[in-house]
Order: sequence, then structure tokens, then C-alpha cells
Amino acid sequence: MFQRVPRALRRLTVAAALCGVFGTVLSGCTGSGGSGGPGGSGASGRGDGETAPREVRAPEPGLAFDYQIGGPYRPPAGVRAVSRDRTSEPAKGVYNICYVNAFQAQPDAGDWWQEHHPDLVLRDADGDPVVDRDWDELVLDISTRGKRARLARIVGEWIDGCAKDGFQAVEADNLDSHERSEGRLTAADNIAFGKLITARAHAAGLAIGQKNAAELAGQGRRIGFDFAVAEECGQYDECDVYADAYDDRVFDIEYRTDGFDAACEGWGDRVSVVLRDLDVVARGESGYRRRTC
Repeated sequence: MFQRVPRALRRLTVAAALCGVFGTVLSGCTGSGGSGGPGGSGASGRGDGETAPREVRAPEPGLAFDYQIGGPYRPPAGVRAVSRDRTSEPAKGVYNICYVNAFQAQPDAGDWWQEHHPDLVLRDADGDPVVDRDWDELVLDISTRGKRARLARIVGEWIDGCAKDGFQAVEADNLDSHERSEGRLTAADNIAFGKLITARAHAAGLAIGQKNAAELAGQGRRIGFDFAVAEECGQYDECDVYADAYDDRVFDIEYRTDGFDAACEGWGDRVSVVLRDLDVVARGESGYRRRTC
């Protein structure tokens, strides 16, 4: 699994456009308030317990896609869907997906979590934080119903901010955090928390995508996910798992040319495939790379 540390940019409200690229799903869920947390706020104006059905627009299969969570830039010609960090502005005239690190803490947000919510940071037997060493991210503690509810209020406010800013969907990263929890979380914990944040996204009028965790794709619809964002499903021969689970509503990001070639050859006519540089830097920066099938 690959993750990035997006650059914080100012946020503006941008109207949704090109409704013709959307599919429609109807869902009614319950929203709740929360604490803005690191990287900005996003109050929804909805009180706890308020329930209202809202129209959710899932992406159509096969949309030309760009992955810009490392820094935004004008989408290349023909692109109809873009994923950007929640602190960035949505792109104009395309389907916008809002990146949210829902199950772990961004590397630059660790101090905030330790200061404001130390008990929501997963800890080992010695009381030290459990860390995803590959990306220097604290794993968040979703081991109990109470902690999941509190975290859902925090992450839920970020999701509400995505809706307020004009995104059409959310990409909830690290559904597989239990794999890096040193045995202190289970897949059932992640599924339970996933249900809370998918409900919050739908209440805000947003579709929500499963991020990685191919082994949970078969349960994705029941959790509440509407589509998938998969990193290197071509590299690891997993694209069919996501495609079958989400009726080809899959955005695949490859970082190696052999995985990209495999994804294009096997699935390029069904799912959205893009090759990006590992740091997903903005166009014009050193190391930028992007190709499509």
C-alpha cells in the first residue's frame, strides 16, 4: 500500500459540474458534529441525530482519471475524474474525489493527535504509539465502539468539509490499518468504523470509495462503499476483485510500468487506470510522471 503526504492548500467552495459523468445512488443516513482536527475544519451545520435522505452520485465506470493527492494542477485534456487531498480545491468541470486519511494520522498530524486525542492513538503494551513504519503514520484506535464513535465525529467533519467545498466523493485511506496494528485491531474493527464513515459521507451527499484492502472488497457494498480506489491492482493481480465488487467503478493507480502494462492489458477497457510517480507530485515538479492506457 502506498500513501502520500499531500501539501496543504487553501480551500474554496467550487460548484459541482458535468452531472452527465455521474451515476446515481440514493441513501439516507445520520450525520453528527465533530472536531475539525489537523489540516482545516469543515463544519456541516447538521446537529447530532438529524436524518435526511440525500442524493449521492457515484462515478461512472471507465472515467479518464488523474491522481493528484500530492499536489493539484490543471487536469490533463480528457480527464473526467480527479482525486485531491481534502485541503485542496476541487478541480473545475470534473468528478472530484476528496482524499481523507481516515484510519491513520498523516505524518505531520501526529503531534496534534497526541496533544488533543492521545487516547485515540493506538498503543502497544508499553503505552507507546503503534506506528505504520513505512509511512511514519500513527495508527488510530478503533478497537471499541466508543472510540470509533469519537473518531467518526472527527473524520466526519472532514468529510462534511469535502462536501462543503464541492467534492462529489471521498477516498477513505487505510481501511487495512488492522494489518499494521501489531495485532491490536481486527478486520471487524475496521469494517465497523468503515460503516460509520460511509454513513457520514452519504449523509453529506457524497459517494465514498474503498481504498485498497482487496480482501475486504467482497464486503465493500455492505460496509457502504460505492466504488474503489486501488493502488497497484495490476501489479498484484487484484483488479478483478475490485471490478467485480463495484461493477467496474474502480480507479487504479500504478507506480511501476510492469503493473501498469498488466492493468491496461487485462482491465484497461473496464476500469480507470493511470500510471503515476510514487510521490504523485504536481505536473512541472521534478519526478512527475503520468501515463494512461
